[in-house]
Amino acid sequence: MSTIRLARAPDLAAVEALVDAAYGYYVARIGMTPGPMRDVDDNGYAPYIAAGYVNLLFDDDDACNSDNGAPVGLLVLIPKPDTLLLDNVAVSPAAQGRGFGKRLMQMAETYARDHGFDSITLYTQEQMHENLALYRRYGYVETHRAEERGLKRIYLRKSL
Repeated sequence: MSTIRLARAPDLAAVEALVDAAYGYYVARIGMTPGPMRDVDDNGYAPYIAAGYVNLLFDDDDACNSDNGAPVGLLVLIPKPDTLLLDNVAVSPAAQGRGFGKRLMQMAETYARDHGFDSITLYTQEQMHENLALYRRYGYVETHRAEERGLKRIYLRKSL
């Protein structure tokens, strides 16, 4: 079982640690720091938390409870005028393979529908092959590619 709640200001360090753990192994593959880790360096998660964009996932079966334990996953959802941007979905390496990512992706779709969005947009980096394959399995379709901040990104969209 798992619990999802909005991140609060005291969760900032846990959010940043989770992002670093989830994306750290990509640094060698892509030869630079991935976008979500750059957001940590740019203090991007504090305003996301304050705006209510960051959702944390806790494993209720863990020895720690959701008030004191570390999150096993996170989801950053940013409303845009014409779509819901799934800015980040991450699962702790120690918790991967247990269905937490799927739970977060389902939550994004539920949130989008409940808030009147007819689509979700996300992006990943070209070298993150596993993520690209996963998003395609979930029904996301590539819309375009762009290079931003030196990162080669693939944009995808899912109609709801």
